[in-house]
Amino acid sequence: MDRITKEQYEFALNRIEDLLPLVTDYTPANDKNAIELTLMSDIVESYEKKHFPIGKPSVSELIELSLNEKKMTQKQLASEIGVSPSRINDYVTGRSEPTLKIARLLCKVLNITPAAMLQC
Repeated sequence: MDRITKEQYEFALNRIEDLLPLVTDYTPANDKNAIELTLMSDIVESYEKKHFPIGKPSVSELIELSLNEKKMTQKQLASEIGVSPSRINDYVTGRSEPTLKIARLLCKVLNITPAAMLQC
């Protein structure tokens, strides 16, 4: 499925819209609509992986996302981990990367897995 055109992609998207109301969790896997939905979904997935790749978040994006999810301000985070609010702003804006010690504290306070932080 490497050579999917934009027209094929758009057709598959429209067809998925038509098929979704017809296929439920209880539809047998061998049902023709379920099979077609799977095929159309595979086409869309293949096209989107190539044309709309989603990269890994940066450390700054990960921190900002976690702050938003916890409804926490940069000032509150700074107080929790014992650094200045301007230092947190440096991390969020990407001007600076946290040290390993600070990264560990960020993971703990923001409920970020260490693996997620290390993959950035």
